[in-house]
Amino acid sequence: MKYPFKITSVLLLTALLTACGGDKKPAAGSDTTSTSTTSKGAEKKIVLFFGDSLTAGYGLEDASQAFPGVVQAKIDSAKLPYTVVNGGQSGETSAGGLSRIDWLLKQQPLDVFVLELGANDGLRGLPVDATTQNLQAIIDKVKAKYPKAKLVITGMQVPPNMGADYANNFKNIFPTLATKNAMVLVPFLLQDVAGIRKLNQGDGIHPTAEGAKIVGANVWAELKDIL
Repeated sequence: MKYPFKITSVLLLTALLTACGGDKKPAAGSDTTSTSTTSKGAEKKIVLFFGDSLTAGYGLEDASQAFPGVVQAKIDSAKLPYTVVNGGQSGETSAGGLSRIDWLLKQQPLDVFVLELGANDGLRGLPVDATTQNLQAIIDKVKAKYPKAKLVITGMQVPPNMGADYANNFKNIFPTLATKNAMVLVPFLLQDVAGIRKLNQGDGIHPTAEGAKIVGANVWAELKDIL
């Protein structure tokens, strides 16, 4: 399978900087947990999106434009009793997520957990084994705290600048974890967005608001059947 990105070494360096936050401001509220408004008296189940700048909505005008916000709009349109909580933080690695997950799990009940982490690990060329172990540890913590929660993991890919073996091993992290933990898998989060200039911001990595709508649709295609 050909990798969908066409990235030069210079663009990869740009990606590394922007993935870590760069000097561009993230969307309002993107580094803190935010919950959509619920109707008065309605009991809503919680869908926690836990991830990095892609979840947080880096560079967008408002956090509601990020793909979790797109999913919330689809939930509302379907009149389903779920509230999305955006637990994204720009620059987050799998190790950072592991250190942060306990705090988030204490904040509210949890019914569905969507794990979107690993992209920054891959862009930095961090060992695949370490990323896998960190993600599994996050999953284990969620299972221990909320054993009845439904689990979703979003697949990610990296450009082959560091070699085809690394790219393939990295891509395989996500289906492997999904199978091991009986998780719903979104095969590739950025399907139909990655490498398409008009759907990405100037860094070539983070989706525009229009791109985020497609990302949200990618997630919704797999998530809707378990809500």
